Amino acid sequence: MHDVPFVDAHVHFWDLDTIQHPWLMSPFSANGLMGSVEAIASNYGPQEYTRDAAAWTIAGTVHVDAGAAADQAIEETRWLDSLRGSYGAPTAIIAFAELNDPRLDSTLSAHGEFDAVRGIRQIVNYHNDPYRSYTPADITLSDKWQAGFRKLATFGLSFDLQAYPSQFRNLAPLIAANDDIPVMINHAGMPFHDEKEEWRMGMSLLAELPHCSVKISGFGITDHDWRKDSIRPYVLETIDLFGPDRVMFASDFPTDKLYADFDRCLTAYASIISDFSDDEKRGMWGLNANRLYRLGLSI
Repeated sequence: MHDVPFVDAHVHFWDLDTIQHPWLMSPFSANGLMGSVEAIASNYGPQEYTRDAAAWTIAGTVHVDAGAAADQAIEETRWLDSLRGSYGAPTAIIAFAELNDPRLDSTLSAHGEFDAVRGIRQIVNYHNDPYRSYTPADITLSDKWQAGFRKLATFGLSFDLQAYPSQFRNLAPLIAANDDIPVMINHAGMPFHDEKEEWRMGMSLLAELPHCSVKISGFGITDHDWRKDSIRPYVLETIDLFGPDRVMFASDFPTDKLYADFDRCLTAYASIISDFSDDEKRGMWGLNANRLYRLGLSI
């Protein structure tokens, strides 16, 4: 797979001297779900990414909202657009917006001034266990958030969904009723080993919706000590649920660098899908991301 064009469907770049990223600022704590992030709290851009990915044939990259300060969301997009001019990366941008913000229209309009913007992500992970929760309440249940979600269609934007499977049952009707908004599920639905049945049920609901696709990445967030054999069931079941034409692989770098290096992540994924056909592997490795994110790459 080293020679197969890889479109990395989920990467993050940041310049901490230019744009604030509160989650990457001291003091650092090891008490949260991700553990301490101090190891990645330094500038990371296309040059650093190229070094990490040197052994692989990178055909394109999709930059996903990297947790910049909310009031700097447009500045983050502008900075990313400047990287495209200098380095040709990222290929596309999934920008940040708070869907329950009364100023949402102006934010989406401002992001839309940049040709590379394809969609929006707002992390909405809510869990009954405060240790696992990113937010104090499930904002996806609010009328304001759901109204904001529906506005994405007006601007021709997709939505990157980073939530927990326990939220998928309530999200499924909203997503089903808005089939003009492509939804990309982040990090294979973020499974916990002790909630596998809930993961299976939630993912099955979204897999029934043709405009939902999924990115396989980010296993280190919910299992810092993952191994190829521990993630294999999730990878194969995700592909079985969604089909090889709605699956994209991604590195989630540099976030996943907290738990494994680039080669270990991609080598594990490549090994797990080794029995699929060449066409299916090429699809999941790059062609699907090229199509679903409308990248226009010749690969």
